[in-house]
Amino acid sequence: MASSERLFRLLDMPQDLTDAPEAVDLPPIAGRVIFDDVSFAYKDDEPVLSHISLRAEPGQRIALVGETGAGKSTIIRLIARFFDINEGALTIDGYDVRQVTQASLRSQLGIVLQDPFLFAGTIADNIRYGKLEATQAEIVVAAKAVGAHDFISKLPDGYQTDVGENGVNLSVGQRQIISFARALLADPRILILDEATSSVDTTTEKIIQQALDTLMEGRTSFVIAHRLSTIVNADMIAVLANGRIIERGTHEELLAKRGRYFNLYTMQWAQAN
Repeated sequence: MASSERLFRLLDMPQDLTDAPEAVDLPPIAGRVIFDDVSFAYKDDEPVLSHISLRAEPGQRIALVGETGAGKSTIIRLIARFFDINEGALTIDGYDVRQVTQASLRSQLGIVLQDPFLFAGTIADNIRYGKLEATQAEIVVAAKAVGAHDFISKLPDGYQTDVGENGVNLSVGQRQIISFARALLADPRILILDEATSSVDTTTEKIIQQALDTLMEGRTSFVIAHRLSTIVNADMIAVLANGRIIERGTHEELLAKRGRYFNLYTMQWAQAN
């Protein structure tokens, strides 16, 4: 299912979660995220996450690795409070996410999907969606920062180029980099990335990885990693299986353990070569 379809289905869903009567606005945050013995199930007796403890300090890059269904996407959905945890505690800068308003929480999050959604309109309008009051100069600064300005400038209409419905007039890589410019313009303190390079070729991947490094600089980032080569510089890699964290550490530390991560990484390396 395309990310745009997922987005619209999400928007069409009934609002199950409401702000608590005593909810407060989350003030500007540094980006410290703590999962303290968190368990979660979408349905009773069908646990998805079991006793997850995870700590991200402001500015750290946390990579989530594992097979489909391991619980990676659920972790980021809980951070954005699309669902409430069943047990344990999830805090951001010490605030329980259930005790702050959803608007004040999500206004400080940036989410970039593997298949980014662009709406029909100009490139400038799509970037400006990250900050509706942004000037043209601010849009250009964001585009330059993530490496989008060069290809935009070469288009016949530049920033006024019509991208078409869901960006059909642009390549996959161009759509992704525009989504990075939009996220950078929004200036979120916490960034959630559904790993952005899995649908592009190796050359485009290198360009996108440079843009990602710019986007993540100084922000707490959670990356769902499909290509493990893209997260070797993460501050911490959490390997999930069956809703539990079974390994954690840096790339070098996990390779030295010769466990699940080692097997996944060497398998991908062999396939790529």
